[in-house]
Amino acid sequence: MNANKNNNIVTVDEMTASVREALFREPSLQNLSVRGELLGFKLHTSGHAYFSLLGANSRVACVLFRSYANSVLVWPKDGDEVLVRGKIDVYGARGSYQIYATTLLPLGAGAKARAKEALRLRLEQEGVFDPRLKRPLPRYPERVAVITSPTGAALQDILKLHSLRFPCAELIVIPSLMQGLGAPEEIVRAFELTRRIPGLSCVMLARGGGNRDDLDIFDNEFVVRAIRLSPVPVITGLGHQIDSTLADMAADAAAPTPSGAAERLFPDGRALEAALQNAARSMRGRLEARIGFMDKNIAAAKGRLDRDIVRGHLQPAVDFTERAALSADNAIAKRLREECAGLAAFAARLANLSPLALLAKGYSICADISGAVIRSAASMKVGDTVKIIMNDGSAEAVVKEVSHKPFFREAK
Repeated sequence: MNANKNNNIVTVDEMTASVREALFREPSLQNLSVRGELLGFKLHTSGHAYFSLLGANSRVACVLFRSYANSVLVWPKDGDEVLVRGKIDVYGARGSYQIYATTLLPLGAGAKARAKEALRLRLEQEGVFDPRLKRPLPRYPERVAVITSPTGAALQDILKLHSLRFPCAELIVIPSLMQGLGAPEEIVRAFELTRRIPGLSCVMLARGGGNRDDLDIFDNEFVVRAIRLSPVPVITGLGHQIDSTLADMAADAAAPTPSGAAERLFPDGRALEAALQNAARSMRGRLEARIGFMDKNIAAAKGRLDRDIVRGHLQPAVDFTERAALSADNAIAKRLREECAGLAAFAARLANLSPLALLAKGYSICADISGAVIRSAASMKVGDTVKIIMNDGSAEAVVKEVSHKPFFREAK
């Protein structure tokens, strides 16, 4: 019997190559995140960093090459808890495996605070937080992009306030992770998508409540720069009452909650309608006062011109003044009617835009279970649960039949 078949003899190099190949065949080992305690940190003159990562009962060697080390703002200290992202490979020269790191992130409170402060100082020196760069929010936003989790409570709060306060604004929801390791990259990509939306008025970055560690992604340098580079104003509502993130500092406006951001961005439609009515009354009063003042002046001038001494010499001027006065009266009255009619039409259009007006007439709104309005029968199927919103409440129903024939037909 051939001994090589029972006892496979290989060289050290062949064995190392086999181990490396086995590691490469496991995708989870080629892109992983490892958490542990930093030990033996050394920054070589070449710019490479070498250290070990400790667990409860084991350790692993790590290397962070110079091309990736430049992204580390503040180097952690021995004993700090860190997160290392990278891949596993074999270092054949020593016959050991190690992590080839691409990212080194602090996890401990002290290390994170040092890293955040260092980034804040650097961005501040670049002028990223300069108050002079802050742009005012649009007074009446026409199209708003909302970057948030599509399944979070933050989106529902925003949709509710939008429908109550300023439903004529168009909302475009750009879904993104709001926590976890991949969240910063998704948020940056979401901001890149907003650049392709024509006629965009504002961007809202929103997240619901959570612990402070969940907000670390909003201290990420790439997220902060994406906010500052947005071509339209950005408002944040990140669900924290006390601590401020670097994203809040870079934004044009910041609110402590998503609801607060929505209230600040969307004007109160009812208050706007009342303001228009008050403006119309004020304009009418001022025009009437102005007309009365001009009438008195014209009457006084006419009295002076009626004096016998000058009547014969100034009769043509008197006639001209009377015609001018009549023409002015007619012009002012016409302008007043036009302005009042315009204001009344604008107020009527604004009232018609409100979904509450439709509900008050006996109509109802059909929405899916997430609250999005259903605009077409083609988007429903039998068995769907829908929500019917009426003037005095709402009800849930299950679709038993879907018909694509128009409900209302024109009389022949």
